[in-house]
Amino acid sequence: MARRGFNQKGWLSCTMERGVRPRANERHLRSTHQEESWEPVTEEQLSEEPTEDAGQQLVAHEEIGGYNWQASKSSLKERFSYLFNNEILSDVHFLVGKDPGVQRIPAHKLILTAGSAVFDAMFNGTLATRAPEVELPDVEPTAFLALLRFLYSDEVQIGPESVMTTLYTAKKYAVPALERHCVEFLKSNLSADNAFMLLTQARLFDEPQLASLCLDTIDKTTSEALSADGFTDVDLETLCAVLERDTLHIRETTLFQAVMRWCENRCNREQVAAVPENMRSLLGKGLSLIRFPLMTVEEFAQGPAQSGLLTDRELVSLFLYFTVNPKPPIPFRDTPRCSLTGKEQAVHRFQQVESRWGYSGASDRIKFSVDKRIFIVGFGLYGSIHGAREYDAKIQVLLPPSGKVCGSNSARLTCDGSDYTFRVMFKEPIEIRAHTNYLASATIKGPDSHYGTQGLKTVTVDTKSGPVTFQFMYAAGNNNGTNVEDGQIPEILFYT
Repeated sequence: MARRGFNQKGWLSCTMERGVRPRANERHLRSTHQEESWEPVTEEQLSEEPTEDAGQQLVAHEEIGGYNWQASKSSLKERFSYLFNNEILSDVHFLVGKDPGVQRIPAHKLILTAGSAVFDAMFNGTLATRAPEVELPDVEPTAFLALLRFLYSDEVQIGPESVMTTLYTAKKYAVPALERHCVEFLKSNLSADNAFMLLTQARLFDEPQLASLCLDTIDKTTSEALSADGFTDVDLETLCAVLERDTLHIRETTLFQAVMRWCENRCNREQVAAVPENMRSLLGKGLSLIRFPLMTVEEFAQGPAQSGLLTDRELVSLFLYFTVNPKPPIPFRDTPRCSLTGKEQAVHRFQQVESRWGYSGASDRIKFSVDKRIFIVGFGLYGSIHGAREYDAKIQVLLPPSGKVCGSNSARLTCDGSDYTFRVMFKEPIEIRAHTNYLASATIKGPDSHYGTQGLKTVTVDTKSGPVTFQFMYAAGNNNGTNVEDGQIPEILFYT
């Protein structure tokens, strides 16, 4: 039986007890494996001192990682983690980054091949490299080390400064698990300040889920996102993807001002003068995505009309759109933007419809409040009792007693003569806070119309986010006769 121990030089030694004979398979190694010329180990060979070359190899091994490092690693993960960025057993080196910041990083082909199809092709494919060093000038050393750490230990080490370069590296070497960690990190740190920057990167790296979350954030915090430093650095395609949306929560005049800032920055980057001709050229199709008809005529006259971006023909057609009826065709959309999702709701405050409600220039008004925050997008109004007729209507939501206008819009509409309501929409959603009194106002010009009777003081509307209760109250002053019991403004259209 063998006695094992360590001699002074640290080598594992083995001595055989007297009288112990080699096993039968050892005696016949030469006859059964002639091609390898194996010999049985003799007692004399076991007692030999190590050669000078073997000693030098051991010393080098100890200098790299310390002798018997395996004994302290109780799991495969610990042993592989120990090999991360370690010269022990390394059989390839990567020169990562560009001068003067190139880093020489050791690695192990077996581990890399097991974790990445790209590395597998690099080392084992038909065009496999045999070079002891591989240059990676397009990869950041920090990101490459994060990739290796993940392949060796499943540990994720990313931060705000390295997440995008790590995502790029994970995609380059086809490590989808690390990609997902990067995307989750970005999602958890998404805000109005970085939404545009991350949207650009998400589109570049083909991450549709992240891009969708960025767009949702921009919808909900449009003003803050447009004010962030990263907005003016986005590419034209990303800008157009945002301008196309119907769900931005911002006034169109404010959006136009942000686009002007983007144009000025782009001119500076292209090293051309920031004059209207160059700005229009660089903005390209983005100009047609600005919804000038959503502005008031005053906002348009003070901003876009004086910017120089629009041609004379475009200016004339837009001013005609603001001032005449019927509206002329224009090359700009007039669909309202709304940052709200879900189903539109309507509160109906009358139980019966009657005929003949006249208009003399006074506004129909009703006071109301709600028990939770909502967003009003328009009113339902009664139309003509004399068949198809046109009406001019100006709708407003005001905050008493100051009379502050929370939202307003004017429109010309055609009614079919039925007692159904017709919709007049605001240009932007109007936030209505809980337990606060507001005035709904409609100034209508046109022939006599239907009106509602048997009005309700309290109406509850069931929505997906829970019931919303409206309280209707008499609005003092000149209200053209509209009150809780009868009158105009039978419906308020809203989202929760």
